[in-house]
Amino acid sequence: MNEEVQLYIDDAKESMEKAINHLQLELSKLRAGKASPAMVEGVKVDYYGAPTPLMQVANVSTSDARTISIQPWEKNMIGPIEKAIINANLGLTPSNDGIIIRINIPPLTEERRRELVKKTKGEGENGKVSIRNIRRDANESIKKLQKDGLPEDVAKDAEAKIQQLTDKFIARVDEVLAGKEKEIMTV
Repeated sequence: MNEEVQLYIDDAKESMEKAINHLQLELSKLRAGKASPAMVEGVKVDYYGAPTPLMQVANVSTSDARTISIQPWEKNMIGPIEKAIINANLGLTPSNDGIIIRINIPPLTEERRRELVKKTKGEGENGKVSIRNIRRDANESIKKLQKDGLPEDVAKDAEAKIQQLTDKFIARVDEVLAGKEKEIMTV
């Protein structure tokens, strides 16, 4: 197969991998009833006038399945960290003992679980759309090569390979979604 065609196929595969990784990252932010440091990853704390990621001003860990522990590296940061968590509108209520901030994660209600499953499916659909867009872009590139003299049978083979990649990655999106859905619905 033509080197340039192979380059487009490899590029499409790499982009589809990135789409899967992005989906997994987005799904890790959805809480499934278990405490996870990723839940507060996007929180920005006012650190001496500069918005700084929480992970850069404190140690964030999970002491058990229902509690996130945040230990600031400077004691005077407890107030700003609590304020940042409340302002981030995550639906979490921090409490502190003067040294460590703890966030208790309440168990999810059935209704909230169904909402999260819907949100999960929406993220999955976004992932599938981006994979299909990658397929479209790769096929367009191959059609341009065909106009520039690439044999038709080589172009058809390349499009078939890209379709196989697309099918494989869409199946992976479904696997990731099924896993997350099971995690959310498990009480």
